[in-house]
Amino acid sequence: MRSRLAARSTRLVLAAAAVTALAATSTACGPDEVEDVSSSSAPSADSDGSGSPSSGESPSASRSGSSGSSGSEGSGDKAAGSSDGEKSGYGQSCGTNVLEFTVTSESQAGGYYLVTAKAKSGITCYLDVNTPSVSFGSGADGVASPVGQGGADPIKLTGSAVAYTGISPKTTDSDGGKEFENVIIATTEDDADPAELKLPDPATVDKPIVTNWATSRAEAVPVIV
Repeated sequence: MRSRLAARSTRLVLAAAAVTALAATSTACGPDEVEDVSSSSAPSADSDGSGSPSSGESPSASRSGSSGSSGSEGSGDKAAGSSDGEKSGYGQSCGTNVLEFTVTSESQAGGYYLVTAKAKSGITCYLDVNTPSVSFGSGADGVASPVGQGGADPIKLTGSAVAYTGISPKTTDSDGGKEFENVIIATTEDDADPAELKLPDPATVDKPIVTNWATSRAEAVPVIV
């Protein structure tokens, strides 16, 4: 009877020890702790896979920087387009002050003055007004009327290129008229700095006429049509 009781007591002690060990194991590593350990071992979204952060910038900051860079390049392209726009058209118009003039006396068509215009050294310009403004003296009766002869397109003056205009000081058959030693010429009517040219010989002026600018001397012989 005593040996049976002793064996039973031994079994109870062993069973209690097993239950205690199982409870201790469950307490040391519960479900919540297992999940926490698993989460901490995974790499974060900001890492490069090795566990270290790949950049201090957030994704939104990175996108913003890219956009700013493209905006700057767009401005450069626009500026280049503007520089190309500045190159279009004929360019500088010829003012009287950038031209050199010579006057010669010609015998054709009853006599007239041939004016040759040339751009000053280093100047490139265009005669984009067909007819020069020409007058003898300051009176209205000394203003030369255009006769419509000569070229119609703008004439480029640079280097040795020249343009011609012909001035007939007298177109009447009468003996009247005023005598002048100079002629005033300008590329436009509102030119603030016209040129006063010395004539080769004094001219008797009565209803003068003037041709358009031309690149050929033959087109600068003034005649009344």
